Amino acid sequence: MDEKHSGLSLKAPAPSGGSLYLPGRGAFPAVDDHLVEPEVTRDEIIAGRRVVASPAEVPHGDKQVDLDSLLRSHVAPGYVVSADLITRFAVDSDFASDTCVRREGLDPATGRRYLEEVAFEVVSTQSERNATVKAGVMCRRGVRRIFGIWVKGRRRVCEWSAESAAWRLLEAESHLEDPCLAAPLPVKALLDAALVDNAVAEALIAKRNPAILSLEAAAEAKGEARGVARSIFRILNARGIAVSPAQREEILGCADLERLDRWLLQASTAISAEEITSIA
Repeated sequence: MDEKHSGLSLKAPAPSGGSLYLPGRGAFPAVDDHLVEPEVTRDEIIAGRRVVASPAEVPHGDKQVDLDSLLRSHVAPGYVVSADLITRFAVDSDFASDTCVRREGLDPATGRRYLEEVAFEVVSTQSERNATVKAGVMCRRGVRRIFGIWVKGRRRVCEWSAESAAWRLLEAESHLEDPCLAAPLPVKALLDAALVDNAVAEALIAKRNPAILSLEAAAEAKGEARGVARSIFRILNARGIAVSPAQREEILGCADLERLDRWLLQASTAISAEEITSIA
């Protein structure tokens, strides 16, 4: 039975790393010491049970693309997002989450890649049992946070609770906050495909993406140029000097602030608009 977890900000503890031994839990196999052959077979081992990872149908496949886009745009520096990354979580478990976030590089304690810190499962009716078992196994291994996104029936997002060994329902208006995320991820974007692009754009702005910064600078410069052009028109209008459509287009289309400033200074003494637009 799902438990309800409310609150507008879902914060997490600091990262814990990916060692092979966790106090009170015993030793674990290396994350890449597989029981199955990755990229050769679709087989997975979940708590000793061999299952076949079937290709996705429309609800699952569409949602996973949205999920990958959201996580890729929200991930913090030093972390990497992977899809269908198979991990040896236990002696009897070798399977992949749908999407996960881990530290980039190698764990100096093991010499292997880092264990996933956050994992997501896209859950359909037929995969709910597997998702629940997988969540318990991942949690015992040390994955800090595990989320499930239900795409059939009552669409919802849940987080696995280690304390109660059950899924906790997240409020649609809440946000996921975590050290591996550079910006809060809105839960409602995980449920509604129409909100994905907005959430991606907001995350890129929060991360000060270079392309976004360039667009912002261009927009600021364009706005400044427009302001100078309007000042030129106000001065010419006050002096009763008419501006032709071609001259107006030339002034409005100019992005060279130095040239516009020269035109602005000339506007108070020019006899005609031609004298202004003829200035080099």
